[in-house]
Amino acid sequence: MLLPARSSYPDTLRHFEWQIPFVFNIGEVVSDAWAAKERSRVCLQRFSPDGRHLQMTYGELSDRSSSLANGLRSLGVRRGDRVALLLPQGFDTVVAHVAIYKLGAIALPLALLFGEEALEYRLQASGACAIVTNAFGLSRLDAIGDEQPALQHVLLTEPVRAGDGCISFHDLIAQQPPSFEAVQTGPDDPALMIFTSGTTGPPKAALHGHRVLAGHLPGFQFGHDFAPQDGDRIWTPADWAWAGGLLNVLLPALMLGIPVVSSPAQKFDPHMAFRIISEMEVRNAFIPPTALRLMKAVENPRLRYGFRLRTVASAGESLGRDTCEWAREALGVAVNELYGQTECNFVLGSCGALGVSRPGSIGREVPGHVVEVLDEAGNSLPAGAVGEIAVRSPDPVMFLGYWNDPDATAEKVRDGWLRTGDLGRKDSDGFIAFVGRDDDVITSSGYRIGPGEIEDCLVGHAAVRLAAVVGKPDPLRTEIVKAFVVLQAGYLPSEELAAELRDWVKHRLSMHEYPREVAFVDELPLTTTSKVIRRLLRERAAAE
Repeated sequence: MLLPARSSYPDTLRHFEWQIPFVFNIGEVVSDAWAAKERSRVCLQRFSPDGRHLQMTYGELSDRSSSLANGLRSLGVRRGDRVALLLPQGFDTVVAHVAIYKLGAIALPLALLFGEEALEYRLQASGACAIVTNAFGLSRLDAIGDEQPALQHVLLTEPVRAGDGCISFHDLIAQQPPSFEAVQTGPDDPALMIFTSGTTGPPKAALHGHRVLAGHLPGFQFGHDFAPQDGDRIWTPADWAWAGGLLNVLLPALMLGIPVVSSPAQKFDPHMAFRIISEMEVRNAFIPPTALRLMKAVENPRLRYGFRLRTVASAGESLGRDTCEWAREALGVAVNELYGQTECNFVLGSCGALGVSRPGSIGREVPGHVVEVLDEAGNSLPAGAVGEIAVRSPDPVMFLGYWNDPDATAEKVRDGWLRTGDLGRKDSDGFIAFVGRDDDVITSSGYRIGPGEIEDCLVGHAAVRLAAVVGKPDPLRTEIVKAFVVLQAGYLPSEELAAELRDWVKHRLSMHEYPREVAFVDELPLTTTSKVIRRLLRERAAAE
């Protein structure tokens, strides 16, 4: 399941094969397996703004997670039970994940950014019997009240106060022996439940087996130019509650022996991001497109912060040519774009080491996966035609199904393909360009217009910090293109600037793609994974 060391993409494809053991437990392979060989090997590092950085070894991770697994078992948590984690990046989060996997239970990562309704929905839908959280998370739980009959235990990573009704996370670990034999799980045994972003409707719980980690390894290595390499150390600002932070970074890196840097939860600060990369000697980074665009505001970052990156990967939405060109110049490396979904991740990508990189494209098939662009009838489309991106089933990285929703699962995976709902275009060399979600495509005067290219064009203007494009209902054209724009500091909204942006797109893209309306906004609605929720913008435009 590891990429063979080859010098060309065709050779790498030809020599790759899946070899997933019959017994495979995520908790065991990311902690105990390394602790048995190199207990003192550093697996986690913690950035602290005051400079007092911390670290944890595989031996410590193995012992603490084993103690917690014993503690959870003493509380009655059993194989198949759902245990929620409402925590930021940090050592406790990793210990909790590993313990849950060792126990054979199912980890349910949740973002601290979730509001009360979002949190309540996910806890009820999953039937979680326990949750590990901090004081902030506890305040969210208190606001929900007693509407979670399945939730029996709250483990608090901060000091427990009388009357909280909580169990001390650290006391529970201290009271238990540091040895635990991981449950012998198979690749298809449930391990992880991640709710989809909910960009187009209510979020659904994607259930993954232990094989999901093995399925991510070739994509991780592909996107980081055959990691692990000497000196590799990885960081991401992405929340570990999201597949991008957990499966694109944390778990694959731990399995491959690459130290993972964590950082405090905060609103993304580009200067702090560069400081983390510099002070922690980060060599590999996974940075979502929105964060990369915000980092463009820092002038001469290499000269200012003195970092030395080896690889940068990005995923979540299309990066765009302008940001790619900036990254190559400002970061000193080309960004390897990757593509996937919560249900089936890391299936397309770029790999600079193999020459698999093309501006405006999200890459080619990652070894081990079969990806096509299909029409509505499920037929493969010729080069240049826009259709739905689909992944051949079965696939080791593919989800087991939606939790308690067989109808939605059957709709997602049918006729041997997982249908992503994303539109793409494959060129004659096999590179696939992301056009947009099927829901996001704008129909105007008979043209089908993807928002990504227009957004990329707008962000290329000096005044634009972020942009999102949707279709607004129009009696004459069916829809018109409407742009929502967040301006860079120093620029003020005006009709003159709106006209300039319309002309900017008109002259650089096409007469039929320019935004007939431009709205200046202070911020865009984002999911916890930093994807634009265009559905909300479409609703706003329709209401107008």
